[in-house]
Amino acid sequence: MLETENKNTLSDYKLGLDYALEQDQNDVLKSYRNQFHIPKDKHGNDLIYMTGNSLGLQPKNTKTYVNQELEDWATLGVEGHFEAKNPWLNYHEYLTEAMANVVGAKPIEVVVMNTLTANLHFLMVSFYQPTQKRYKILIESDAFPSDKYAVESQLRHHGFDEKEGLVFWKPREGEELLNYEDLESILEIQGDEIALIMIGGVNYYTGQFFDLKRITEIGHQYGCIVGFDCAHGAGNVQLNLHDSGADFAAWCTYKYLNSGPGSLSGCFVHERHAYRKDLNRFAGWWSHNKNTRFKMRDAFDQLPGAEGWQLSNPPILSMAAIRASLDLFAEVGMEQLTSKSKELTGYFEFLLKDLGEDVIRIITPSNPNERGCQLSIQVKNADKSLHTKLTEAGVISDWREPDVIRCAPVPLYNSFEDVYRLVDRISLSLALSKREGTKIN
Repeated sequence: MLETENKNTLSDYKLGLDYALEQDQNDVLKSYRNQFHIPKDKHGNDLIYMTGNSLGLQPKNTKTYVNQELEDWATLGVEGHFEAKNPWLNYHEYLTEAMANVVGAKPIEVVVMNTLTANLHFLMVSFYQPTQKRYKILIESDAFPSDKYAVESQLRHHGFDEKEGLVFWKPREGEELLNYEDLESILEIQGDEIALIMIGGVNYYTGQFFDLKRITEIGHQYGCIVGFDCAHGAGNVQLNLHDSGADFAAWCTYKYLNSGPGSLSGCFVHERHAYRKDLNRFAGWWSHNKNTRFKMRDAFDQLPGAEGWQLSNPPILSMAAIRASLDLFAEVGMEQLTSKSKELTGYFEFLLKDLGEDVIRIITPSNPNERGCQLSIQVKNADKSLHTKLTEAGVISDWREPDVIRCAPVPLYNSFEDVYRLVDRISLSLALSKREGTKIN
């Protein structure tokens, strides 16, 4: 947490580089930036990296953690499963408590396994149990594409037409953000036909952080199973998955959790389902009783909790990278991270609005409790050429069709100075576009 209290209004922030440098000086988390590799330009200067919402930066300790496993593999071979410094047999257990703390869950509710969309499918095997009357799946109208593809394929797999079976929670005309009253209206009309609600905990496009508990309560009121894709929430916001009451959730670890490209996924199953052996599920030997797993010929004996959804032995090198990052999260804690995040993103919003709301439009909620660190911005009449100019100016952000630039100042490694220089380069790029005749007015 910063030494100063959280700002309540944008008017509490100030313009000028000196203010940004002062805030960085007072930041008790400032040393953590030095624990990450910051990408550099061809002159050796730090790039302004604002896309931790797509791929988090590499912690400097990652190489040490991974090299330890490579060394043990080299020297021990198969005996590393039992004799490695960190025995591989149950390596996933080293991650459980720290990951549970990140997402606000109990250890029995969390496991790290597989990849994100694979986990969503495995969870839907258990929690999407359609009947001829109750078979529909409700998602956001602008859900991340892989979520839409996944639920469409589940509908087809069960013999339903995805066009009839998919229900969209849509924003109102002329708006980008979703409204809970509209969700309630959908359930009032179709609640007895909806088997599953699966929403992105933080929408990838707008950055809207949903009230998971409220959505869960609405869904459960109508007998629906409720799950969340928390890819853009884990390590970014306080998800409080246990308290939300959600039936299940999954998330990747390569965004805010800094585990490396394509790394493993986290999985949450609420503890009320922990001992339910009646739930349909795919099984593998890593979901079998640990005490008899290697007797090989025993009948399948389901593990309790989220571990019971595992299939295969853990991929150690990927888990080592996750462990390196989670150790940093354990040091800092989500409360301190989200406190700084609100300060940093609030400052970003303040500087953008100083450029003029007739030019810059922020589609992410202005309430800090309804967003994470990402701001999604639209620039009037701009096209992707503006994003290209930002990239050329040393800013790593991302462009999402049709007209949004997403920037995420991540509290573990981004600074107030980063945010100041980001907005300064946005301003310079806008001026350059005007000089070149691009219609931005």
